[in-house]
Amino acid sequence: MKTQKDIWIYRLVVIVLGLTVIASVIDTIALTLTGLSTPELLVALGSAAIGGLAGLLAPSPTNR
Repeated sequence: MKTQKDIWIYRLVVIVLGLTVIASVIDTIALTLTGLSTPELLVALGSAAIGGLAGLLAPSPTNR
């Protein structure tokens, strides 16, 4: 049984992961425009956040 708090925690996680993806893209673009190389940590954070969002937003196989 889900409570109201579970919905807000899910939304908060999705928002934080989404903001991480957006920040990674913006920082990568800014670094590229200034001629600097993109740190591997920034690429790893963005990739992990996209993977986390995909895992959270993909439909569950048991809920078909």
